Amino acid sequence: MKKALLPAGWVKPRGYANGVAAVGTQIYIAGQIGWDENARFTSREFGAQAVQALRNIVAVLEAAGGKPEHLVRMTWYVTDKKEYLASLKEIGAAFRELIGDYDIAMSAIQVVALMEDEAKVEIEATAVIPDDARLSKQ
Repeated sequence: MKKALLPAGWVKPRGYANGVAAVGTQIYIAGQIGWDENARFTSREFGAQAVQALRNIVAVLEAAGGKPEHLVRMTWYVTDKKEYLASLKEIGAAFRELIGDYDIAMSAIQVVALMEDEAKVEIEATAVIPDDARLSKQ
């Protein structure tokens, strides 16, 4: 379905892929923040907001007929690098539970602020649903 790209002689990265090749229907998921389906924050904690943002990505992906295994790219925007790093254990556990694998091209960028004042993290994602997976759902 997708293939993580690792140039010859490179050390395998931990927690992401250098690149991903995939063929199928492309799904572009807007930046998701740590609020629920009613646009309400249930926590001010970084880790909890990151977990909710991942849940939101999965929900949008499912609305397109996709699954977490179809994710090929994520960009994380964080307001505090230290909070992000301090929450890695919680985020990693949730990532493994909700997303599964790390064969996703990922970037993390610290920003001054996000558009929603309470937001501490925003995650954009791209997925590629193989054509045979979409056909089997029709």
